[in-house]
Amino acid sequence: MKLIRTEDAVGHVLCHDITQIIKGVTKDAVFRKGHIVTEEDIPVLLSVGKENLYVWEKEVGMLHENEAAEILREISQGEHMHPSEVKEGKIELIADCDGVLKINGEKLRAVNALGEMMIASRHGNFPVKKGDKIAGTRVIPLVIEEEKMNRAKEVAGKEPIFQILPYEHKKVGIVTTGSEVYHGRIQDTFTPVIVDKVTEYGAEIEGHEICDDNPEMIEDAIHDLLRRGCNMILCTGGMSVDPDDRTPLAIKNVTGNVVSYGAPVLPGAMFLLAYYGGDLPVMGLPGCVMYAKRTVFDLVLPRIMAGEILTKENLDLLGEGGLCLNCPTCTFPNCGFGKCGSR
Repeated sequence: MKLIRTEDAVGHVLCHDITQIIKGVTKDAVFRKGHIVTEEDIPVLLSVGKENLYVWEKEVGMLHENEAAEILREISQGEHMHPSEVKEGKIELIADCDGVLKINGEKLRAVNALGEMMIASRHGNFPVKKGDKIAGTRVIPLVIEEEKMNRAKEVAGKEPIFQILPYEHKKVGIVTTGSEVYHGRIQDTFTPVIVDKVTEYGAEIEGHEICDDNPEMIEDAIHDLLRRGCNMILCTGGMSVDPDDRTPLAIKNVTGNVVSYGAPVLPGAMFLLAYYGGDLPVMGLPGCVMYAKRTVFDLVLPRIMAGEILTKENLDLLGEGGLCLNCPTCTFPNCGFGKCGSR
């Protein structure tokens, strides 16, 4: 850094905060370290007694924090988000739509491991709403080696660290199973819960069938809903290991492609995920979805609604963080449930 006359400082970058003290009114930085001095700033600087300033002296191979922050933004920002203005080497990313936040955790860790720069975010694989802050990036020192920022670009590669997957419009078919419901012995209290959850993500209910525990009847109901244009099928009931619970068999017979029957999540261990034709989700929902505040369905549904094709590995990874603590006051998603990292 170098010391220059304040009148000659236009276009230069301050190397320290400039504090303004007005008795009984304020004592705060009127200009922050890293501020680029403008013509309009000169009278203010002189009024606080700064006739000389320490400014950053441009060196070959060094970048100002704001220049470097733009590089962090470039490697971080994916589709459906926009950046805040750069300030003191910091840029934030804001969601432009509702959807699911996807994070390349390996790249995120690699960039943070370089030192003198950081990227912090909310958890991946969880819903975000338009206007939500999803990540913040910052360069730590006032100046940083250009070579170091080039390394950040190398480890990040061509694909951005963050993406938002917008929700797709889904036409949902619901198959309610159980002879007790089919014969009217009890009221169907499961379907209203499902309707509330899927419509929260913009889905529409295209059809609803009620079946007894006959697997052929359940198969026929699923096929009928598929013919009516449903592109997501939810089967409720009959998902335990009791001999007369035949819903998993029916789903398997229709799809021939069961990703997993069982998930390492409580509540929700008896969850079943399958795909018809390779990309149309058919799910078997255990009874806990009807009465528990949050279950495996709440972890999987947003990702399905965003068009993700989930694998068994995706479900296996839910084990870390997959235990709901049934808190007296539910704060989901602002809690540890489902927070297994961006993998």
